[in-house]
Amino acid sequence: MLELPANGNVIQVGWSEIRLIPAVEEAPQGVHLAFNVPYDRFDAAIAWLKGRTALQKEPDGRECHVLEGYWQSRSVYFDGPDRSVLELIGRRRLVDPARKRPFGGSELSCLSEVGLPSDNVASTVAEAVSTFGVGTLGPATSGFAAIGNDEGLLIAVDPSRPWFPQKRQLPGARGLEVALDGVETSGILSDRSHGWKVRAA
Repeated sequence: MLELPANGNVIQVGWSEIRLIPAVEEAPQGVHLAFNVPYDRFDAAIAWLKGRTALQKEPDGRECHVLEGYWQSRSVYFDGPDRSVLELIGRRRLVDPARKRPFGGSELSCLSEVGLPSDNVASTVAEAVSTFGVGTLGPATSGFAAIGNDEGLLIAVDPSRPWFPQKRQLPGARGLEVALDGVETSGILSDRSHGWKVRAA
């Protein structure tokens, strides 16, 4: 649907890779993934995506969500497989020279966010900081933290907090393993109860 190149079980998203492996038991439910789009191409990205799938809407009918402050972004959300919540996000700090051609999947620059449910978000943030030498995008709360920067975020979230905007799916990440490039130190961050792992590539 997103016109991303695939080679066997590997899907290329700009300079990121998604490797799909058979689930040991059942496929994880409620996974959240976001994909970066050049900010100045975001309107074209919305039109392109709406030609392929329905967008999730808030109760007032809004499809595009604008965040200021630390985020400086615009987002649209849509359903993925296994009750996943997928997102295209344009970040004002990440621009690309405006192009004239029609938008396509090749303009998704990277896997921008991966949701990670955590029973103790503050502890997950502290461990990520000490393990990988990364900070947060804005202040963390007891139920939500964006760990990393505009080009890659781990979204630590309370497992009882449904995914925005329609709040239909609870976070899930069982079986997910995230490999990080460009971090200062090596190590592993994992959560046995929710079944995910983050490691330095």
